[in-house]
Amino acid sequence: MAAFSRGRHRLKLLGRLSCQTSTRRFTGKFDYDLVVIGGGSGGLACSKEAAQFGQKVAVLDYVEPSVKGTKWGLGGTCVNVGCIPKKLMHQSALLGTAVKDARKYGWNISGPVTHDWTVMAEAVQNHVKSLNWGHRVQLQDKKVKYFNMKGSLVDEHTIRGLTARGKEMTLTAKNILIATGGRPKFPTQVPGAMEHGITSDDVFWLKQSPGKTLVVGASYVALECGGFLTGIGLDATVMVRSIALRGFDQQMAGLVTDYMEAYGTKFAWKCVPRKVEKLPSGSLEVTWTDLNSDQDHQDQFDTVLWAVGRAPETKTLNLDKVGVQLNPETGKIVVAPDEATSVPNVYAIGDIAEGRPELTPTAIKAGKLLARRLAGQSDELMNYNNVATTVFTPLEYGCVGLSEEEAERRHGKDNIEVYHAFYKPLEFTVAERDASQCYIKVICQREGNKPIIGLHFTGPNAGEVIQGFALGFQCGFTYSHLLDTIGIHPTCAEELTKIHITKRSGQDATVTGC
Repeated sequence: MAAFSRGRHRLKLLGRLSCQTSTRRFTGKFDYDLVVIGGGSGGLACSKEAAQFGQKVAVLDYVEPSVKGTKWGLGGTCVNVGCIPKKLMHQSALLGTAVKDARKYGWNISGPVTHDWTVMAEAVQNHVKSLNWGHRVQLQDKKVKYFNMKGSLVDEHTIRGLTARGKEMTLTAKNILIATGGRPKFPTQVPGAMEHGITSDDVFWLKQSPGKTLVVGASYVALECGGFLTGIGLDATVMVRSIALRGFDQQMAGLVTDYMEAYGTKFAWKCVPRKVEKLPSGSLEVTWTDLNSDQDHQDQFDTVLWAVGRAPETKTLNLDKVGVQLNPETGKIVVAPDEATSVPNVYAIGDIAEGRPELTPTAIKAGKLLARRLAGQSDELMNYNNVATTVFTPLEYGCVGLSEEEAERRHGKDNIEVYHAFYKPLEFTVAERDASQCYIKVICQREGNKPIIGLHFTGPNAGEVIQGFALGFQCGFTYSHLLDTIGIHPTCAEELTKIHITKRSGQDATVTGC
C-alpha cells in the first residue's frame, strides 16, 4: 500500500480550494457526523456502529442496474450477487451429490432425480429480498438515515445525492466514508461480449436456467459458478487463459480444478475468446483461440458468463476533483492504515480500497473499527494479516496465511518446512467417491519452534474447518501446538492435528489409518 504524508495532502487540498469557489463556509456544524456512500457490508456495519455511539449518520446507496438490467436492493455485492446466493446455489449442488451418495447408504430413491432452476432461484431470491428488507429495518431501528441515491463528493465535507429520476440534494458531514465496492468487468476487446454475455451480477437473478454455459475466467468466482452449474446438472465449461486461482497456492488450485474436471466441469485451458455472436436459433456462438496450437475453435452455448475480474466503483464519485488519490493501475483508492484517504475527513474501506482483501468480513470489521475511532471510543486499527478464506468449489478449498510460493519467496525454500497429507473423508468411503484431491498442507518456518505461516485444506466443509484454525494464527501457534491438539474423531479436521510427513522427506503422504 502506498504511504503518504497527511500534512502534505492537507496543504495540497488547501491550495486547490483557494482556487475554487467554495460551496459552503464551514462553521463546524454539519448535517451529519458521518455520511457513508455505499450500502454494502462494510458501509452498513460502519454506519450502524457509529450510530450506536450517538453519531448522526446517513447512508447513500443506489445500485446502477447491470448491462442486462438486473437490479437489487440494499446490502451490497455479498448479500445480493455474491457470497449469499453463491453459497445457497453451491448447497443446491452439494445436495445433488448427496442424493447420489444416498443410494449407497441405503436410501431407496425411485426414478431419475432432476433439478428445477426456477424453484431454486425463486427460493434464493426470496431469501436475498428478506435480507434487503432486514438491512433497511436495522438502519431505521438504529436511527441511521437511508437515501436511495447515488452519492458523489463536492468537497471534503459535502456530498451530492442524486436519485434515479434526477432529483438532487446536498448533505454535509464531519466525516465521509466511501464504501462503494466494485462491479464485474466485461472484456471490451471481445466483440459481442457485453451485448450477449452476463456476469455474476446477473446469474443469481435469472428466472430461467442458463442451460449450456461457458464461464470465461479463472478466479474463484469463475470456478464457483462453473462448479455449482455442473452440480445441478448443467453443461458447464470454464475457459482459462493462463492459470486458475491466481494469488492462491498453485498446488491447491490444481487439486481444485482436477476434482472439478472429474466432477464433470469441462475446462478449455490456455484459451482466449475472440467473439460472441447470436445465431437465429437464439444460441450464442463463441469463437476462441487455443494458445497452445494457435488454432481457432467454435461452439454454441445458451449462456456466456464473464468472470474476468472486477472494477472499483470510483468513476462517478468525483474523486479527482476533490483530490482523493487513486492507484492509476487498479483505480482503487489509496488508503493509510487508519483507512484515511489523501483528503482529510474522507475514508475508504472494503473492495474500493487499495491493498485490502476483497472479503466481506474484513470490510465489516474495518467499518466497525473505523466508526469506533471516529467516535473517539478506540484507537484500534484493522489487522489485515492472516485473514482466512474459502473457495466454494465442488471440493471446497480453505486457507489462511501464506501460499507455499509466497512462503518460499519471503523466507527461502530451505527455511520453510511443509507438512502434508492426502486423506480420505469417512463419508467418501461407503459412497465410493474418489478422494484423490483431499489434501492438507501446513507451512512452517524451520527455525526455532516452527511457527506456522500457512495452512491449506481441500475437502468437505473447508470453511468450517479453516475458521477454527485461523484463531491459531492470531495466537502465534506453532507446529508443536498443532500436534499437542487432540483431534475429534472421525473428522477431516483431525488430520491436521496428526500431520507429520514433510515434503522434504519424499515419503508417501497418504493417510493409512487412525
